[in-house]
Amino acid sequence: MDQFVAIAPSMADIIENFSLLEEWDERYRYVIELGRGLGTFPDSARKDANKVPGCVSQVWLATSVERRGGQTVLTFIGDSDAHIVRGLVAILIAMLSDRPASEIVAADPVAIFEALGLREHLTPQRSNGFRSMVARMRADAEAALTQ
Repeated sequence: MDQFVAIAPSMADIIENFSLLEEWDERYRYVIELGRGLGTFPDSARKDANKVPGCVSQVWLATSVERRGGQTVLTFIGDSDAHIVRGLVAILIAMLSDRPASEIVAADPVAIFEALGLREHLTPQRSNGFRSMVARMRADAEAALTQ
């Protein structure tokens, strides 16, 4: 994953930017812009093991696990063939990547998703896909904790 370079704002920046955007189409464009900020997903990571089931679009998440300061830390990279979903991947990465596995398991990305107003403005299929991505990241964190 070393070749994967992302320009990712912090989750605090994303929440602040959402609060400044009043119209949904501005927020929608911002989510797409976040997706454009993801680095190039390596072709070698586009394999079935990294595909997220339950998403209408194709979504890939690759996870690396390392020990840092006595904690198991997960780093995620991701991609999608749909612009808006790629933006949702970017939001999840800002929320959960480079964090201890225990924090990822305890986090509630769906609550933030709803607080940002994304649930009410996206199709049910996109919302379900978001939940599938969260479930995948949480499962990877739980697996890392048991190793």
